[in-house]
Amino acid sequence: MSAHLLENLNPEQLAAVTLPHESALILAGAGSGKTRVLTTRMVWLIQGGKVSPHGILAVTFTNKAAKEMMTRISAMLPINTRGMWVGTFHGLANRLLRTHYREAGLPQSFQILDSQDQLSAIKRLMKSMNIDSEKYEPKKVQRFISANKEAGLRARDVEAFDVYSTRLVEIFEAYDAQCQREGVADFTELLLRSYELLLRNEPLREHYRDRFKHILVDEFQDTNTLQYRWLKLLAGPGTALFAVGDDDQSIYAFRGANTANMADFEREFAHGNVIKLEQNYRSHGHILTAANTLIAQNAHRLGKNLWTAEGEGEPIRVYGAYSDQDEASFIVDEVKALNREGINLSDMALLYRSNAQSRVLEHALFSASVPYRVYGGLRFFERLEIKHALAYLRLLTNPEDDGAFIRVVNFPARGIGARTLELLSAHAAQSGASLWQAACTASGKVAGFAKLVEAIKQATRDMPLPEVIDHVIEASGLADFYRADKDGTDRLENLNELVNAAALFIDEAEEKTLDSFLAHAALEAGEHQAGVGLDALQLMTVHAAKGLEFHAVFITGLEESLFPHEQSANEENGLEEERRLMYVAITRARRRLYLSHAQSRMLHGQVRYGLPSRFLDELPEQVLSPLNRRSGSAQPQSFGYAAPVASIGAVRNAGNDTGYRVGQSVAHAKFGSGIIIDFEGRGADARVQVKFRDAGTKWLALAYANLSVV
Repeated sequence: MSAHLLENLNPEQLAAVTLPHESALILAGAGSGKTRVLTTRMVWLIQGGKVSPHGILAVTFTNKAAKEMMTRISAMLPINTRGMWVGTFHGLANRLLRTHYREAGLPQSFQILDSQDQLSAIKRLMKSMNIDSEKYEPKKVQRFISANKEAGLRARDVEAFDVYSTRLVEIFEAYDAQCQREGVADFTELLLRSYELLLRNEPLREHYRDRFKHILVDEFQDTNTLQYRWLKLLAGPGTALFAVGDDDQSIYAFRGANTANMADFEREFAHGNVIKLEQNYRSHGHILTAANTLIAQNAHRLGKNLWTAEGEGEPIRVYGAYSDQDEASFIVDEVKALNREGINLSDMALLYRSNAQSRVLEHALFSASVPYRVYGGLRFFERLEIKHALAYLRLLTNPEDDGAFIRVVNFPARGIGARTLELLSAHAAQSGASLWQAACTASGKVAGFAKLVEAIKQATRDMPLPEVIDHVIEASGLADFYRADKDGTDRLENLNELVNAAALFIDEAEEKTLDSFLAHAALEAGEHQAGVGLDALQLMTVHAAKGLEFHAVFITGLEESLFPHEQSANEENGLEEERRLMYVAITRARRRLYLSHAQSRMLHGQVRYGLPSRFLDELPEQVLSPLNRRSGSAQPQSFGYAAPVASIGAVRNAGNDTGYRVGQSVAHAKFGSGIIIDFEGRGADARVQVKFRDAGTKWLALAYANLSVV
C-alpha cells in the first residue's frame, strides 16, 4: 500500500477511510473533504487486498461526480477502472437491466425516454384514449406517474379515491403497457424495473449481494424512497454500506428526497456507527459561525458543528438597500472593486432564491458592462415563458411577424394542430401573404386566435407600457396556464418580473414605446453573457450552487416571503428546508460573504415594501458588519421608515387603508411608505400588528387587540 495514501487526513477522515468491514454513516459537513474520503476509502480497500475493484459499488447523484471519482481513483491506482460499477442510480440501474434484459422483460436494445420524450408518449396515448387534455393536463399526468414510480408503486398499487384519480390510474396502466409494447423505459422506470427484478429474482439478488462486498453512497441525504429500497436489496448480511451525506444540505424535497432516510439508515445499518467530518477546508471562521448558528435553529437534524483551522477571516458584510435597483447597484460596485483587487469574476457568485430575481441583477451588470454567465439556467430574456410573452407583444406591434405567430398561435393550447398550420402556411405562401393575413381570412380556431390578438391590441391601445404587458400576460392565457402547472411558480414570477422590467425601462429610456422596449429586450438577450472560457461573474439560484464554492459570494433578496420563500409557510417542515437552503448558500463562500436585502422591490410593476428575512436575525451579530449605504464603511444602518404609529386611532386608520379584513390570511400587507401590517386570529380575538424600523436596526412590533378593521 502506498505510504502517501493516508497522509494529510485528519483523525475523523482517517477513521472513515480505514473503517473495518462494517456499515457506517459518515456525516460530512460542507467543505469537509467528503469526495476525498470516498475515493481514498475505495483505493485503501483495493490496495490493501480487502476487496477487488469489481467487488465495489459506488453511487453518486450526478454523472459529473461519478467522472470525478473515477478520475481520482485512476490517478491513485495503476488499474483499469472501466469495469468498476461507479455511477448514478439511474446509470447503474440501466447497466443492471442491460445485463439481465431477458429477466427484466425488456428487449436487448430497449431505448430510454427523457422527460420530453415521456411527455410526448403520454400525449400520444391520451389522444388514442380520447382523453380531454385540458381536464387531464399531460404534464400533471407525467408527474403523477413519475411520483408513484419513485415511491415504488405500479398502477395496481395506487389507491384511487374518486372518478378523476381512477382515470389517472387507468392512464398510468395504459402508459406502462404502451412502453412495454414499444420496448422503451423512462428514467423512473429504470430504477423501479431494476428494483422489481432484484426483489422477485432471489438467485440474481444473491449473486450481486455476494459480489458487492462494499457499497458506497455519496449525497445520501438526497436519496428518495425507491433509491433507499434499491440499496437495501443489494446490501446483504455480508455487505458494508458506507453512506456519506449531510442532512443540513438536504434541499431537494420537491424532487422526492427523503431526509428521514439518514435516520433510518443509522438505525437499520449503522447501528450508531456515525463519524462526523466537521473540519471545514473551504471557509473562514466567521462564515462557519454564521452557518452553524443559523442551522442550529432546525429541530430535525442529526447535529454537527463546522470549524476551521484557517482563522476567523473577514466579517460578513450586510447591506440594507433602499430598493432592488439600489441593491443591484451596490453589488455591481463591490464586484468591480473585488475584480480590481485581483479576484477573478469567475470566482465570484451572485445567488438568489428564485430565477425571477436575476432580471434586475442582469440589467445592472449589462448596463455596467460586467461580463456574466447564468449558471445552470437561461438569462432572463431567453427564458421560455418570457419569449412567449414577447412574441404576443411583437404581434401587437407587427402582426406580420411570422416567427412570433408560430410561437404562440397554439400556446397555450387552443386545439390548433400541426396539420392546420401546414394548411395555413400553404395558403399564405400561395397568396403571398403573411400567416397573420391568412389567419384573418380563415375560420375556426385560427381565426379565433387572430381575433384574440386584435382584442388585446384594442384593449391596450391607451395603456402605459407595464399595464400593456400585464394585460397581455393575463388575456393571452399565459398566466392561467402557469397557475395551473404545479411547477409553474417560477415561470409566473418571471412573467411578473417582465412587468417590472417594463416599469424600469420607462423610467430610464428616452423612447418609451413598446417597439423600443422590444428592441431593448432583444439587445439585452443577445449580448453580454460571456462566452465559454472567458472570465465572467457567476449568477445562479441557491439550488444550482450546491456543490460549488467561490472566493466571494453575494446572497441577495434576503426578505420575508422571498427568502424564506412564501410557499414554505404552507408546507410541512418548509421553513426548515428554506433554512437548509440558506445554510448551503452561506457555505459556498470561502473568504468573503455579502448578504443583502431591499426595503422596497418592484412587484408586478408596483413598489412593494418588505421585511428583512428572519434568517438575518438568526445570525450572530459579532460576525456581521452592516454597511452604510453607498459606502464601504461598517456603520449602523438607519432604514428610513418614516411612518411611526402614534396611536391606536392611527393604527385603526392604517388597517382601514389596507382593505383587508381581520381573519383573512394576509402576510405583510403593504401600507403607505413602509409600515407592515400583519393580521392574526379571528373575531373578537383578532389582532393587528404594525411593524416598523427604529433608528437602529431592530424591527419594532406594536400589537393591538379587538380592532374593527374592514
